[in-house]
Amino acid sequence: MDHALIEAEAAAARGEVPVGAVIVDPATRAIVAAAGNRTRELNDPTAHAEVLAIRAACARLGQERLTGLDLYVTLEPCAMCAGAISFARIRRLYFGADDPKGGAVSHGPRFYGQPTCHHAPEVYDGIGGDDAARLLREFFAGRR
Repeated sequence: MDHALIEAEAAAARGEVPVGAVIVDPATRAIVAAAGNRTRELNDPTAHAEVLAIRAACARLGQERLTGLDLYVTLEPCAMCAGAISFARIRRLYFGADDPKGGAVSHGPRFYGQPTCHHAPEVYDGIGGDDAARLLREFFAGRR
């Protein structure tokens, strides 16, 4: 999660909402891909950290599925990202801060609990959540 927080800090420095994501191969503990939000920079509402990390990992590995890999993200994924995580067949999802307004894993639609969800990763929440929440609070306090 430390690497995901570094990606989130870099996103904040670019003026993006500070969310970072890292995809890891648990067998080797190697980082396969890492990204931070780039929605403003790319003028792309789908350029969330999770989606960018999934795209980078798929490109690097030359495959559309990331079976057996784990995703660490600083904020509870939204519905779009939860769907991408499911379609990528991520093995485990670790996330930091809860997102009661936009989250779709523990809040809102609880994407992985729906009968239409074909693949649900194992989910572990609260990992580095205090640091991620602090980073988000500081970012938005500076914008108000």
